[in-house]
Amino acid sequence: MSVLTREGFHALQAQAADALARSKSALTVLICAGTGCIASGSMKVYENLRNECQERGLSIYVGLTHHGEEEKSLHIKMSGCHGFCEMGCLVHIEPLGVMYVRVKPEDCHEIVERTLLGGEIIERLTYHQNGVSYPRQEDIPFYKKQHRVVLKGCGASDAEDLEEYIAKDGYRAFEKALFDMTDEAICREISDSGLRGRGGGGFPAGRKWESVRRNVSDVKYIVCNGDEGDPGAFMDRSIMEGNPHSVIEGMMIAGVATGATEGYIYVRAEYPLAVERLQVAIDKATRLGLLGDNIMDSGFSFHMHINRGAGAFVCGEGSALTASIEGKRGMPRTKPPRTVDHGLWGKPTVLNNVETFANVPGILNKGAAWYRSIGTDTSSGTKTFALTGNVVNTGLVEVPMGTTLREIIFDIGGGIQNGKKFKAVQIGGPAGGCLTEEHLDLPLDFDSLKKVGAIVGSGGLVVMDEDTCMVETARFFMHFTQNESCGKCVPCREGTKRMLEILDRIVANEGSPEDLDMLESLSDTISTTALCGLGQSACKPVLSTLRYFREEYLHHVVDHHCPVCNGRKRRLEIKAELCKGCGKCARNCPMEAISGHPRTPYVIDNEKCIHCGACWGACPFGAIDAIEEEG
Repeated sequence: MSVLTREGFHALQAQAADALARSKSALTVLICAGTGCIASGSMKVYENLRNECQERGLSIYVGLTHHGEEEKSLHIKMSGCHGFCEMGCLVHIEPLGVMYVRVKPEDCHEIVERTLLGGEIIERLTYHQNGVSYPRQEDIPFYKKQHRVVLKGCGASDAEDLEEYIAKDGYRAFEKALFDMTDEAICREISDSGLRGRGGGGFPAGRKWESVRRNVSDVKYIVCNGDEGDPGAFMDRSIMEGNPHSVIEGMMIAGVATGATEGYIYVRAEYPLAVERLQVAIDKATRLGLLGDNIMDSGFSFHMHINRGAGAFVCGEGSALTASIEGKRGMPRTKPPRTVDHGLWGKPTVLNNVETFANVPGILNKGAAWYRSIGTDTSSGTKTFALTGNVVNTGLVEVPMGTTLREIIFDIGGGIQNGKKFKAVQIGGPAGGCLTEEHLDLPLDFDSLKKVGAIVGSGGLVVMDEDTCMVETARFFMHFTQNESCGKCVPCREGTKRMLEILDRIVANEGSPEDLDMLESLSDTISTTALCGLGQSACKPVLSTLRYFREEYLHHVVDHHCPVCNGRKRRLEIKAELCKGCGKCARNCPMEAISGHPRTPYVIDNEKCIHCGACWGACPFGAIDAIEEEG
């Protein structure tokens, strides 16, 4: 393979940009091919649309290459996640700006006849809210208040088309870092931008990079954490599926900045589509010469590898993750030394999550000042959130740091399902805490959340309504954490087990007021003595519910009767037509209320169900539905 030179890359950019400009004269149909919409039948919609168009003699673009007459040509693309998961399958048509929701394969004939050929909008397929039709995506309330930076390319491009990524300034930031900036200047630009790690801790990315840059070592590594184990979280998955090159480019820039020549992306095996699209992206970039040895004849080499994790939540912790890549059991170690000094195979390592790396190309292309202009003084940029639970519009959202819960849940999410009252939202997953109505106007940024005992985490938001028992919610998260404990340290291994036993007793209305004191005492001990972040934060859901919903605990331990639990008139149901039999809901259910067999629809036993929302968060196909019962 001949070496791709810088001049050759410029020529490729110009060629791709020209092809993209010419392609804009044709209609472009973007069919969401994220995991959720694929489960809703988007592959069949894609197939039917192509067949309908071919039957009418319409020519179709293959990538950015045009075949056929200009006035009769169009693109039909499988894009990444559009984010509006509640409304899948989603079909977006440009340049009309039209968004069709809940599209079925049988709708394709009408879409071709009336919209692609006739230029007419099919109102029944548009999004409706409060009797108003929203044909254009940009006008839909779900999108209107978002500020898409990381997700901008996910629903607007073919995730597997490298040429299209390059045409939209892809790898331009890497080229700039490689030829026009020093390693020190790159680290300074990332520091000046205020970019903080999006994996949960919020540590300044530039400071981490600078530490690795200063370290003297024969080998250094760049590691991307794509494990994403929080219930209800799917932000990183959507980025890897919808815009994999942005993650790869961010890692390559980190490699230039620190002197690392090897990159590892750690992805849970439960994300097969993300793994597939990352591998396709790596293979195409390697064939082109953007990855490998002597990139662009610069003397810099960088190689990428994908590691698939087995789904252990603890492997989201840095030292456990690197141990897993090395082929060892995923268990954390004591610190210091930190990963920046003693990381993968004992070498200096930059470890950031998917969303953090995906922000990097934009920062180098547009500048640190541009990024700092978004968000708050101490939390720059945007944050993606997975909005799930008892909210009208579930899905993936991206907003400036500092946006309030009220804006996300009510303006973007459309409020609480079935006219119910908002009760709480769990933020930050099992390591986070519950926020209540008094926090609805709290800005979501690293520092504001820390003050109220919560964290941004990776970005999962599980919304709960008035019918949710917060004691059961605390038990669910404790069950999850206890089950995921690696068992290395006594406080986490034994302490969380004792706390779970107490919570089981309380939920069964067999507890005592002394149990509440014991929960608080154990929480204090575990938080201060556990080895890693998983154990240290394991008690936050319990402490936050004790703080804000103590009365519900008292109902259980004093009255031995919970009006919330006993007053429910709702049951959960798994839609057989959407369930793919993956079993994630059953594995995440703390009450073993879900049963079934692989590749066949699962069922929920509502006698055992505690309505904790775990199955909602775990299901990647939107197959869980809440059914209001009469009486």
